[in-house]
Amino acid sequence: MSILKLLQQAQNGQGLNQLAAQFGLDEDKANQLAGMLAPAIGSATKQRAERGGLGDVLGALKGENQASMFDDASAAVSTQGQQQGTAFLEKILGSREQAQGLAQEAATRVGAEPNIVEQFLPALAAMVQGGLQKQMPDDQIDGMMGQLGGGAQSSGGGLMGMIGGLLGGKKSGADAQGGGFDLSALNNLLDADGDGSAMDDILGKFMR
Repeated sequence: MSILKLLQQAQNGQGLNQLAAQFGLDEDKANQLAGMLAPAIGSATKQRAERGGLGDVLGALKGENQASMFDDASAAVSTQGQQQGTAFLEKILGSREQAQGLAQEAATRVGAEPNIVEQFLPALAAMVQGGLQKQMPDDQIDGMMGQLGGGAQSSGGGLMGMIGGLLGGKKSGADAQGGGFDLSALNNLLDADGDGSAMDDILGKFMR
């Protein structure tokens, strides 16, 4: 399941609209922003994991309290939610400045106020974290981190396959039968799940 499709299921399909209302954003603009930023978050997360940051990604997803941010837009917009989302964005993009740059680029593309989008993006990221936490409880993440410690990352096998599939990647025929995950093809598949982000072409500029 892709990040965007996961978000579209939040709060019985009303999560994005409720998030927009928290910022006084037009629903159409909010949906355009989500259509750019949610896949960009997924793409950046996969790239960070591939670059050796899988442990950091898994660590960022831990925390049972994050799940509430998927179920309640006001929790994602709260000070705690904003801080949580900002910390996640900093981990996958490399710095707060990179996250702000991504928000400003998205704001320009949809014609929204940059300062509003700079607040919207961390809340969206917090909601993403909450949704992923519901998909991967802490005990499952602990198990993955245990496999990582055992060298699973270097194998390019099942562990990366699980992460890639969850974040919207597609499995090769071998992986579908329990084999390896074709990590080298991930970048080519960022737009292949039907909701590719218009930000993918410039995402590299916002990652360190």
